[in-house]
Amino acid sequence: MKIIPLSEGSFTIDGTKDFIPFNTATDQLQERPRGSLLVEIQPFVVVLEEDIILLDTGLGFQDSIGQLQIHHNLSNAGIKPSDVTKVLLSHLHKDHAGGVGKDNQLNFPNAQYYIHQKELEYALEKGVPSYDVNDFKLLINHPQCTLLQDDAGNIGQYIRYEMPGGHCPFHLAFWMEDAGETVLFGGDVAPQLQQMKHKFIAKYDYDGKKSMEQRAQWWQEGREQGWTFLFYHDIKIPSFKAGI
Repeated sequence: MKIIPLSEGSFTIDGTKDFIPFNTATDQLQERPRGSLLVEIQPFVVVLEEDIILLDTGLGFQDSIGQLQIHHNLSNAGIKPSDVTKVLLSHLHKDHAGGVGKDNQLNFPNAQYYIHQKELEYALEKGVPSYDVNDFKLLINHPQCTLLQDDAGNIGQYIRYEMPGGHCPFHLAFWMEDAGETVLFGGDVAPQLQQMKHKFIAKYDYDGKKSMEQRAQWWQEGREQGWTFLFYHDIKIPSFKAGI
């Protein structure tokens, strides 16, 4: 199993739900609007024997030459967009689903996309500011989109999923297991290492208490079983292998 973080950079976000680039070397957080959060936007690609799996799709921003940032990052890792076989979507907030597709074309043309049906329905109903329907509306009835129905289940041989909710009502978490190694991608229920180690109720969560309790459970299980955690929003630590 090979894990590759695909960082799109650091950003601040406030109540407007706009993601503003942040240079950690020169910018000052106190100069941003009060209550701004500093986050990394960091999809991951996990390379298994039979699959190349993308975990969430980033903001959908383009680089200086007009190439999708996530395509640029994959290219730097020696992976073409057409090489990706599965795209697992924890939820459809715009910083996670912005790279799903463009101009009615999937950005990962040979991949099967996976999202929970209830999350898709919820996102279409809620819309802005947290969701941008234009990012993911092409998944509706698309043959390359599998709408998961159950609150827990398996995707192929290596992947299992559960619905912890918490951050949003139908948020998913994914485990990948291969050659005795277990990797957890908890999306925005488990976004940063510090939130795993310390009890923290986030005001931006749909149910902050539920997310906090879920993190504590995962952290205990992960330490006992030696899981590797992937952190989508940690500006310093993209992944961490836990242990007692």
